[in-house]
Parts: sequence; structure tokens; C-alpha cells
Amino acid sequence: MSSFIPNKLHLRHSLLFLFHQKKKAAEAYWLLVETYGEHAPVIRTCETWFHQFKSRDFDLTVNEHPGAAKKFENEELQVLLDEDPTQSQQKLAQTLNVTRGAICQ
Repeated sequence: MSSFIPNKLHLRHSLLFLFHQKKKAAEAYWLLVETYGEHAPVIRTCETWFHQFKSRDFDLTVNEHPGAAKKFENEELQVLLDEDPTQSQQKLAQTLNVTRGAICQ
């Protein structure tokens, strides 16, 4: 198995390709899961991009909006875990202002 880990732009290109192949968002999602496993985008991301493509917007760049979840460094998470290792993922996510999925990763 390949050690390739796709970045977001690669995944967007893949979604655009599958859109032009007349796949539905759900089909594209399952193909990406089959190909990239845990590195595949969530179904909602696929649906969002397909909606954009259907409206004839093929720009694959993302303009970060003010409400976008912030990115954090693992050091921030480690400090919180060192303070109290019994914190839930949800509590850690709230403290760092990120998604629970980001904490899981």
C-alpha cells in the first residue's frame, strides 16, 4: 500500500474529476474512502464541493472565512493534556476552538 497522504487540494482535484465523470457526491465520497481511507474528506465536504461545481464554480482554492475553525499545534494540545489527562475530546476541542475531529487526529 502506498504511503501517499493526499492534501486538501489533491482531494478537491479528485472531486472535480469525479464530478466530470458524472458521479454523485455520495459515489465520489465512497471512491475516496476506498482509495484514501481515513484521509478521505467527510461526505459533507464532498456534497459542498459538488454543489459548488454544479453552480459552475470550479475554483478549487478556499478563501478562509472569519468563522473558520483555527488550526492548532500539537504542543497546545499536549499542554492541556499534561494539565489534566482526563479531559474529554469535546472539552479539549472547545478549549482550543477546533473540532472534535481535529483533536482525534
